[in-house]
Amino acid sequence: MDGIDHINVDVDCLEACYEFYREDLGLEVLRPPEDFEGPHAMFSVGETVLTLAATGRAENWHETDLSHPLDKAHIAFETDREEYERLRADLDGQFPKQGPYDWGEFEGFYFLDPDGNLLEVITRDPAENADRRLLTHDDVE
Repeated sequence: MDGIDHINVDVDCLEACYEFYREDLGLEVLRPPEDFEGPHAMFSVGETVLTLAATGRAENWHETDLSHPLDKAHIAFETDREEYERLRADLDGQFPKQGPYDWGEFEGFYFLDPDGNLLEVITRDPAENADRRLLTHDDVE
């Protein structure tokens, strides 16, 4: 294997998720929903393609259904410290133990998209305030 070519994410509400991934996460649109015969949208994330597909199979998770982020598979995006902190500020408080987490070589924070798909944003840039408390794998119950 040489890498990941693409990832498909099932969503219930393509319109809300398309806006979230495009506007809130700032992903580059490769093909908007109107380019497809079915309900899809395609984004570029580095060298990987992320496709949203309204297939009717989305899990309909709600933040109250998730007690810990390691309970559910997720997609992790990497960004710089500034964008990481912006997303943390905008998306904090969705569910318990969102983070931030100390994962050794990087820091991570979990959040949900409008359809309840679990996502993570990580940064390898050090924090200016190194004294703040970060969760670790030991905080998993």
